[in-house]
Amino acid sequence: MNSFPGGSPKAGGALGPAERDASLAVLRGTTDPGKELDILIVGGGIVGTGAALDAVTRGLSVGIVEANDWAAGTSSRSSKLIHGGLRYLEMLDFALVKEALHERGLILSALAPHLARPVPFLYPLTKPFLERPYVGAGIALYDAMSISTGQRRGVPFHKHLSRRGTLRAAPSLKDDAFVGSIRYYDGQVDDAKYCANLVRTAAYYGAHAVNQMSVVSFLREGERVVGTKVVNHEDGSTFNIKAKQVINATGVWTDETQAMVTDRGQLKVRASKGIHLVVPRDRFQSTVGLILRTEKSVLFVIPWGRHWIIGTTDTDWHLDKAHPAASSKDIDYILEHVNKVLKRPLTREDVEGVYAGLRPLLAGENDSTAKLSREHVVAHPVPGLVVVAGGKWTTYRVMAKDAVDEATRSMDERVPPSCTESIPLLGASGFKAAWNKRNRMAEETGVHVARIEHLLNRYGSMAPEVLALITENPELGEPLPGADDYLAAEAVYAATHEGARHVQDVLTRRTRISIEAWDRGVSAAPVVAKLMGEVLGWSDAQREGEIKHYLARVDAERLSQEQPDDESADAARLGVEDIVPLR
Repeated sequence: MNSFPGGSPKAGGALGPAERDASLAVLRGTTDPGKELDILIVGGGIVGTGAALDAVTRGLSVGIVEANDWAAGTSSRSSKLIHGGLRYLEMLDFALVKEALHERGLILSALAPHLARPVPFLYPLTKPFLERPYVGAGIALYDAMSISTGQRRGVPFHKHLSRRGTLRAAPSLKDDAFVGSIRYYDGQVDDAKYCANLVRTAAYYGAHAVNQMSVVSFLREGERVVGTKVVNHEDGSTFNIKAKQVINATGVWTDETQAMVTDRGQLKVRASKGIHLVVPRDRFQSTVGLILRTEKSVLFVIPWGRHWIIGTTDTDWHLDKAHPAASSKDIDYILEHVNKVLKRPLTREDVEGVYAGLRPLLAGENDSTAKLSREHVVAHPVPGLVVVAGGKWTTYRVMAKDAVDEATRSMDERVPPSCTESIPLLGASGFKAAWNKRNRMAEETGVHVARIEHLLNRYGSMAPEVLALITENPELGEPLPGADDYLAAEAVYAATHEGARHVQDVLTRRTRISIEAWDRGVSAAPVVAKLMGEVLGWSDAQREGEIKHYLARVDAERLSQEQPDDESADAARLGVEDIVPLR
């Protein structure tokens, strides 16, 4: 086992073009005698990248491949909450809630304080006298369980509010909508940014990470899996990667990936679609988020910078998994339920952005997806292959630990236990000190302190790396067209350090312009293409192709959101092909 293949951690954990080429060279070389990896991870979502960090910090040689972009699937399309789940507490799933609350505290206070922060919610009460003691006891238990984890909570305790106090906190609520409320706190994170940061941290410790690379088959020696055959989408080349153990962390694609190996003993995963709407913060007045009950599940109204995120739905999805589409019916459902409590109803014209994601739920026989467990399962269907499935975003670290534990169980060498509880993500160490220096940083760089705060909340103590780009080229200090919250330097940094390979990677995941801007990133796309092209060496034709593809994607998504049902929305979204690889 090599603690750091190549001899030392990669400086800064950058995932630029040079680092990608270096990782490709290492992965290609694993077929040489004695060069095989200890662990190869398939899938670059939150669980896969978490497993990469877990494995590499145990001193193992690690590779991770992703067919699309980091967090391109479920892991970038969540409600952006890290929480225990009050709904699961009501279902009496105490173990899951306690585990999730422990992880919430860990993320907020130790692992990623630069990316995660507390967010207040109102739990509305609609019935006098009886409801408050019942709900209050539940939320008190929620708080108590977070203390019992032995980890810093990272959020304040709950507080009971009268009807007057509720309206003071949220003036846009209907006067008669509630008799009172309970204010409690959960955590919030930019899910895609966190995932990109997680894979960078794994790379820093020596993992070899390559996106835009699909597994086409598994290598076998008898019954044993000994690696994979992959195709590099960027040049069309195929090659083998050898590893002692392969971890399948492909989320909603688990069934399809498993089918390449065996048709027996499979974990069955059902995809549940959840959609979210993004509306401007000024459309209604509130200092807190809301959690509302629906006939099927719960609906969150979540503060998100200068916006609100409102969601979600919970419906079966059997169509295209790469591009789940939100239908007009989904959008109307959310608007209908949130408008029940607002003085001024929201309309379609208020909606800035829409996104849809798929939950990978462990399949039940006849259960609705809303009732399926969010527990995870780790299985070893054939020697050399570990499969991890189910779970929820908040508990990714536990899922990763369990998967690596299972993979290393059969290794000859003594493998140390997981240590990721004490491994902060890049940018976390020194974040508080950097935050306290933000005014001085603004004076030294000539960048407004509000911009400095924005960068610190996205890059933590690595923000000076972005500021250095601006110092070198002051034009990069300008905001991107149609997206005033984001600087041009961030698009460059996404390509040089965060593994972005396409315009859509920057506009949908490294930033959230595709859901936060009224034009969904159309005006920013040409500028981003030019900036990325200079880093990645694009020709004029490649740059134009990237722009055309992004505009077509936006048009297809808008069209899908006008369709009455899932089938027609899916057909509309699939009207645009995936981006042509860089060749």
